Amino acid sequence: MEEFDLKDTIDLHFHAGPDVRERKLTYLEAALQARDAGMKAILIKSHSTITADIASLIQPLVKDILVFGGIALNYPVGGLNPVAVETALKLGAKQIWMPTLSAANQYRHERKKGGITILSRKGSLKKEGMEILEILSRHDVILSTGHLSQDEIIVLVKEAIKKKIKKILVTHPDHFFIQMPAKVQQELAKKGIFFDRCFPTPTTSPLTMEGMAERIREVGVASSVLTSDFGQPQKPFPVEGLKNYIRQFIQLGFSDQEIDQMVKINPSRLLNLS
Repeated sequence: MEEFDLKDTIDLHFHAGPDVRERKLTYLEAALQARDAGMKAILIKSHSTITADIASLIQPLVKDILVFGGIALNYPVGGLNPVAVETALKLGAKQIWMPTLSAANQYRHERKKGGITILSRKGSLKKEGMEILEILSRHDVILSTGHLSQDEIIVLVKEAIKKKIKKILVTHPDHFFIQMPAKVQQELAKKGIFFDRCFPTPTTSPLTMEGMAERIREVGVASSVLTSDFGQPQKPFPVEGLKNYIRQFIQLGFSDQEIDQMVKINPSRLLNLS
């Protein structure tokens, strides 16, 4: 089988350092590796800090690839903090994640108490959440659901659509702590929602590669974005992981056009690059 060329592909979700967690490579090394692989763009993610300013510092050092960043609304940045969102956007953020490691849903999965929920006791979106959506309605960037529960995601999507937020990305819907059923994903896809489908591993997802392929077939290539979510010391480099991910989908029968849709066309649209 012919080796897949990463030329013009985009990875919207990977990790690098410096970080409060150990990482396999630095932000600059990640950008250089992606550039050398011919990729079109990368978007760096941190659970603990804004990465938009980091991206702007790296960009002049690497040509022939675009480097973007964002912010995840975890405890280190004040949680559901509208000021942090405004700040990140002014620094050029292209993706705003709802709470990830600080999410109450993540805490429950880890059998811990606490964590951040976006919902009030009545089940509606909290005031701070509404303020954040109001801010995002004035910016053409990606709203990602982070590690929220399915119930939280449904409420968030409903309110975001009301605010005419056009770029909504459900973060790894098939991970252990979310496990969103195919039928729910299909309904969201009909509303124009995208799904960030990270490389499934035994520690992150109940789906095998065959299961992930089946899920994409059920929900649709048009709404799927393939990402590595790599950068951890024990896992492959993000570029290697993304290439392996794509290679396995090709082996499972996905066409070049379908692969392009998930790693080029869809992420380009979300970043306003096409």
